[in-house]
Amino acid sequence: MCGISGLVNWGNRNTLARMNHVQVHRGPDGAGIWERSFPDGSYVGLGSRRLAILDLSSDGQMPMCNEDGSVWITYNGEIYNFAEVRRELEAKGHCFVSHTDTEVIIHLYEQEGPECVRRLNGMFAFAICDLRGTKPVLLVARDHFGIKPFYYVQRSEKFAFASEIKALLEVPSVEAEIDRQALHQYLSFLWVPDPATMFAGILKLPAGHYGIWQDGHLQIKQYWDLTFPPANTEFTKSEAELTEGVRARLERSVRGQMVSDVPIGAFLSSGLDSSTIVALMARATRQPVRTYTITFPKKYRVGENALDDPDLAAQVARQFGCEHENIAVEPDVAALLGKLSWHMDEPTADPAIITAYLVCREARQHATVMLSGVGGDELFAGYRKYYAHRWSEAYTKVPAKLGQWIDARLLTLPSMRGTPLKGPVRLLKKMARSASLPPVERFIMNCTYLNDAQKSALYSAELSSDLEACRVATRHHTCFQNVREADFLNQMLYLDTKIFMPSLNLTYNDKMSMASSVEVRVPFLDRELAEFVATNVPPKLKLKGFFQPSTKHILRKAMKDVLPSEVLQQPKAGFGAPIDYWLAHELKEMVDDLLSETQIRKRGLFRPEAVRGYVEEHRRGVQDWSMQVWQFLTLEIWMQNFIDARSALRSEGTHCESAVPA
Repeated sequence: MCGISGLVNWGNRNTLARMNHVQVHRGPDGAGIWERSFPDGSYVGLGSRRLAILDLSSDGQMPMCNEDGSVWITYNGEIYNFAEVRRELEAKGHCFVSHTDTEVIIHLYEQEGPECVRRLNGMFAFAICDLRGTKPVLLVARDHFGIKPFYYVQRSEKFAFASEIKALLEVPSVEAEIDRQALHQYLSFLWVPDPATMFAGILKLPAGHYGIWQDGHLQIKQYWDLTFPPANTEFTKSEAELTEGVRARLERSVRGQMVSDVPIGAFLSSGLDSSTIVALMARATRQPVRTYTITFPKKYRVGENALDDPDLAAQVARQFGCEHENIAVEPDVAALLGKLSWHMDEPTADPAIITAYLVCREARQHATVMLSGVGGDELFAGYRKYYAHRWSEAYTKVPAKLGQWIDARLLTLPSMRGTPLKGPVRLLKKMARSASLPPVERFIMNCTYLNDAQKSALYSAELSSDLEACRVATRHHTCFQNVREADFLNQMLYLDTKIFMPSLNLTYNDKMSMASSVEVRVPFLDRELAEFVATNVPPKLKLKGFFQPSTKHILRKAMKDVLPSEVLQQPKAGFGAPIDYWLAHELKEMVDDLLSETQIRKRGLFRPEAVRGYVEEHRRGVQDWSMQVWQFLTLEIWMQNFIDARSALRSEGTHCESAVPA
């Protein structure tokens, strides 16, 4: 696990050293640089920060090369089938000097070329420089699901890449400038969908893709995609066969991802996904599994239905003999926000970022590797928006006038802040706004936080003009089109697997864990498991029932004899944070300061009265605008961290080396 960086015809060794330095949190155990200049004036350099997980000796240092130094790699990730692939390569005559998965990738590339990525089962982002031809060739790749990040900049015959955007900002002439179309997407979804970023000119290599840089050109190719059968498919496997198939593959995935030469642990909420991972870890080892749960004081939990139950998590830990730690926190959230914004690189307005960071920070005292339940919801249909779609489909059959009357009443409901009804009311209001739309548009609408009309009223005249022809959901429509023959539930799962999961959940899990030098592994995103579920499990066994639907039904069946009934029967609870409480208390002064009329007017992006309207309506309880206010606050902190800070350094003539905000 590492932070990687690289340059082609751009910068020099000092640039690579700065790129390495700014990513030190990703790899505190060592750093390395390799570079080569060529007779025609071209240049290639690779950088690496190392977090030692496998083969802790110096043999695991990167960048790493083959026997004769003709193939070099910088690599971030873990390949779980590397031992199997290594045995195969040794049988073909390849020789190894380390026990790392890094060296396996080098020799697999020698054997199979760029298509070697198809053989890898794990999480990875890497670059291989091949010097065996008359000119250097660079292969860059990102894993199937986008678990590990890969950012890049391309300008004419120059190319630079890194694990984090802040490293790219160390490259000469790469500036921190807002991509206004990405801002338009951020205000819709809380985050920017891949492959765009909030920085103009900086992109992400999409999940399941590799790129070849040769002769000044980058050619990107998709090597893998998750596929689903047509909606009219007759599934042949029985529920019992599917239950056994899911459990066997999950057990194999968890066991394979527990390979480590450093201490390993697991996140444990009261939810089905993390409890499943912990239960299977306990079955795979004789040693007690280290588990970590984060909790907030009771005052934070009033009216929240997205904070997990620490008592139930402790019960699960006792049942499986875990060494359990309940991390009770009352963080100085105002002081944290600047630091976490810096680590995230982009504005990302999901408050789960805070809880993810806090639990990783505490877990790092005892464990370097953590297993997480991320991916279970997208694989098995765990989010409430999936059954909300079914309810909406039924609601469209209500007579038009009655439906309009119900919609109007729902939209006038108060926010119900401070009560358990807050979440259901927010869901009902979303459904009322989207009920009359076609299925695809309805689903997209239910995933947004500010619609076109709201953004139009928010934007300044200049920003409105810039974004007049911009469509925020182009990528969403492309994803739906890719699986248009599948059942609509599978279409929703595909979209979330391709957009929501890599752009949000996997991104903040990577950034917040690496901020504490912790590696997070995600057993649900084993490629073989995901392909088995997508191809063989009918939609009715993912989401079962209507009025009180059972989400992740087949997973619940697979774990029926393993997990406590309380875990199997409880509804979905998010891994969230009490932002409603924070906005009303600890962050009230910060909101008034950073979202003041003077500050908003200075930015020139929004109408100050529109921003203030959201803040005041939320405080009065007229509407639940907590996520929208959080968006504005997150964006302003990000602009101060990246846009203002770097602009100030440039104006002073100072080198723009990033530093963690105090």
